[in-house]
Amino acid sequence: MRRRGLGRRVAPWEPPSAEPSAPVSFPPGSKPPGFRPESDAAPPDGPGTRGDVTGRSGTDAPEDAVPPAPVASPVTTDLNPAPQSPTTELNPPAQPPSPHLDPPAQPAPVPPDPPVPPAYPPAAPGPVVAVSSVYVDYVGSGPPTYDAEPTALPVADPDGLDELVADAVLDGARYGACTVRAVSVRGDSARYRGEPRRDSLLTARFGTGDQALVLVAMATGARATPGAHRAAAEACRWIGRAVGRSHARLAEDIRAGRRGDLKSGLHRLTDRSLGKLRASAAEQGVGPEEYTAGLRCLLLPADPECRTRVFFGVGAGGLFRLRDGEWQDIEPQVADTTGEAVVGFGSLPHETPEGDRLTMDLGIATPPSPYEPAPAPPRAPFRFRVSVARPGDTLLLCTGGLAEPLRGEPELARHLTARWSAAEAPGLAAFFADSQVRVKGYADDRTAAAVWEA
Repeated sequence: MRRRGLGRRVAPWEPPSAEPSAPVSFPPGSKPPGFRPESDAAPPDGPGTRGDVTGRSGTDAPEDAVPPAPVASPVTTDLNPAPQSPTTELNPPAQPPSPHLDPPAQPAPVPPDPPVPPAYPPAAPGPVVAVSSVYVDYVGSGPPTYDAEPTALPVADPDGLDELVADAVLDGARYGACTVRAVSVRGDSARYRGEPRRDSLLTARFGTGDQALVLVAMATGARATPGAHRAAAEACRWIGRAVGRSHARLAEDIRAGRRGDLKSGLHRLTDRSLGKLRASAAEQGVGPEEYTAGLRCLLLPADPECRTRVFFGVGAGGLFRLRDGEWQDIEPQVADTTGEAVVGFGSLPHETPEGDRLTMDLGIATPPSPYEPAPAPPRAPFRFRVSVARPGDTLLLCTGGLAEPLRGEPELARHLTARWSAAEAPGLAAFFADSQVRVKGYADDRTAAAVWEA
């Protein structure tokens, strides 16, 4: 059966070539100099230049290189060939080349195509952090004493079912340039003993559009007190109500960078909210130290042009920042405050005309007076910090249940670094799993809110 070729015709002086099984850019069994598979090819040397791994272009072959075989044109098979003249046969009889003709020019080798560049430019040089996709149950020297899952439910009161606290709560949102993940989980010890979660979590948005303000509040009730969970929930509600009523002014101060006004105003709102807890303790007939809570809050403006993050509160916990693959402990240390007075540490009057306390009680003993009431018990110092976020940062606010193992167990810090160093925030389920990674010797409730900066 005769075949008809669709490519170039074969000159009488060219040697016969084997017919390939499929169209290829070079004959089977031979590759042009500098060819490498696409997966091994080096990036191009420059715009419009294609070369091998040694830097030579595809036409600069070494002197001892074997000349490549001629490139065969792709051919097809015609099932119904038409009569052809003998000069069009693909395999003509071999004829010696004419001595009066120049030898045929060898085709230049076809260099491989350069690798396809990525769809986005590579990130700026910096420390390379491997993002882990492995979930673990615990880190450290060994497994914790308690079970990993809840064991017993708290005792319920038929007339107080609205006071029941779930084992865990989870929330999240995306506003402006940040993505928020928040969780509160009952500790291993409380799960085993059937005690309610002492931590409380509140996430709320006040306002709309770019003028909105997001509040994340978390509170921890006093240890070994029957109403600890109620005190924590009440502290979150009071501070949420106070911030919500003043959200417009607070958002304006944050955008304008009025640090002094923010510190004094938030100190006043915090002191007022905790004062209501003391009043509630008096109504219940218990001491103020039995019905109290540590309170930690984070304010996030919804304006995408504003990257100011404001932390304030009282009590134990942690404020951390994951930047360039390293954790930074940015918890404000108020116990070592020295130098001139600053806002919130004596530079303002003791009280406003409305009777609001503006400064903390340093616990200095004063002699009793028949004309004044007894001094109030010492209060926890007010903590305040304004942080300007960078793209790629992860800000973590948490209660002591997570802050203590994060400071005390380096393996937990390394694990969360590998889990939370990605450019995008994890989903709710993934964040919930990460927050429950346990460490032996730490069994308290955990409440955390993390903010990923776009």
